[in-house]
Amino acid sequence: MLQVASFTFNPFQENSYVLFNEQKDCWIIDPGMYGADEERVLFTFIEQHGLQPKQILNTHAHIDHVLGIDALKSKYNIPFGMHTLEQPVLANVRGSATMFGFHLPVLPVADFFISEQEKINLGEDELEIRLAPGHSPGSIVFYNAEGGWVIGGDVLFNGSVGRSDLPGGNHETLMKSIKEQLYTLPDDTIVYSGHGPETSIGKEKASNPFVRG
Repeated sequence: MLQVASFTFNPFQENSYVLFNEQKDCWIIDPGMYGADEERVLFTFIEQHGLQPKQILNTHAHIDHVLGIDALKSKYNIPFGMHTLEQPVLANVRGSATMFGFHLPVLPVADFFISEQEKINLGEDELEIRLAPGHSPGSIVFYNAEGGWVIGGDVLFNGSVGRSDLPGGNHETLMKSIKEQLYTLPDDTIVYSGHGPETSIGKEKASNPFVRG
């Protein structure tokens, strides 16, 4: 069964995740490390647990979720994947870096694309891919039925929802995505979000002030 380790990085307090199995293979989801100190935190975890990084997978491509991609690719020579609809968002990252004062010497480039309805495997463990646009055009979520959790990026938060006022965002689309792609999961499904603490599908359906189930 996949284990989930979470880390909070960069000034946006973005949540990055390492998923790993009993064979010590791992995926890195939304690496947001900024600077050598934060990179060292993630690298140390990987090394201390004897993990073998296989791929970088992103829920979406806003700057706070991609800051650590180049460092991971340089150290481990692993590919980076996202949904093809995120290409315009990724292309705009350099402008975002300038706006927020981030040093971004290398603009990440996707090595492969992930499509909705497919399932990807790390050994015997499986992630279901669901397209959930609204925060960004190609936002995807990673659902692990066996573990009872979903990594949702910036779609749904504990008591809140993602912004829809950024380029490529749309409020009605975001609400539809939450209802159709997240609220259709079992109520006890843990939601690991891109910011803030974890929550559950049942809790958000019952009490989220922006979208009830």
